[in-house]
Amino acid sequence: MEKTKIFHLAFPVHDLAAAREFYGGVLECPEGRSSDRWIDFDLFGHQIVTHLAENSAGIRASNQVDADDVPVPHFGIVLPIDEWQELADKLIEKGVKFIIEPKIRFEGEVGEQATMFFLDPSGNALEFKGFNDLSQVFTK
Repeated sequence: MEKTKIFHLAFPVHDLAAAREFYGGVLECPEGRSSDRWIDFDLFGHQIVTHLAENSAGIRASNQVDADDVPVPHFGIVLPIDEWQELADKLIEKGVKFIIEPKIRFEGEVGEQATMFFLDPSGNALEFKGFNDLSQVFTK
């Protein structure tokens, strides 16, 4: 039996209470362990950890991708398109402000994907992608 591989990402936030509300409340990530300096969350089966670092969070640069100004750094999850649409609808309903609205990128090309970008309360950028066929994620 193959073991599940779980991605781990630790990143800075300026306010743990705001991070808890955003990741736990808005994104509905189950909370794991925590201390007064960090909180673990389950983001679609992967471990993300918000670490209190008041002056270190946020976007540092951007790059043009298919006519969008994509924030760097960013992180997120690649989902089947139906799950992506469900998440996009839920985020719209919750009033999340997008920095790149939910849309289709590379339409009609290899690598066609749905994408959306938004910020957490500390200014960290998140991107969620949706593919009709997940086997196409790395197709050139």
